[in-house]
Amino acid sequence: MTGSSRRRDRPSLGWREWIALPDWGIDHLKAKVDTGARTSSLHAFDLEWFDRRGEPWVRFQVHPWQRSTSDAVTVEAPVVATRDIKSSSGVVDHRPVVRTTLTIAGTPTPAEITLTRRDEMGFRMLVGREAIRNRFLVDPGVSYLGGRPAKTIRRRNRAAPRVAAEDGA
Repeated sequence: MTGSSRRRDRPSLGWREWIALPDWGIDHLKAKVDTGARTSSLHAFDLEWFDRRGEPWVRFQVHPWQRSTSDAVTVEAPVVATRDIKSSSGVVDHRPVVRTTLTIAGTPTPAEITLTRRDEMGFRMLVGREAIRNRFLVDPGVSYLGGRPAKTIRRRNRAAPRVAAEDGA
């Protein structure tokens, strides 16, 4: 099989997709597919480090809906690493890394995810190239090739209470 025929067998993603984080009870989360980022990144707030049986863990909250503070989900996860991540503005941030299953286009995929505040970003999550490598192709000219939740679920996102403008989400 040639490289081009293998590539044709892979499903395509758009530049933004609906994903799920099923291990954490998050069924719908709009994410930006970012092939420029190595590791995926999730907006996490109220981040708290703690030890469990001598190992580092984090507890944090996730707001699954864009521009909303409703339906916060509390997550606990073991820290598998810490990384210095340089933002697009050149600022280096020291972040915890956790592992979970990310479902994109109906495909469960193991993913390492850095946790950070993304208040000023348009998406609560970035899906980096490690999570999609050798699994998907990305077409940056389209969105939601992996499918969308039902219209009633998407409308629930629009109807959710909004964050105040000064909060930057």
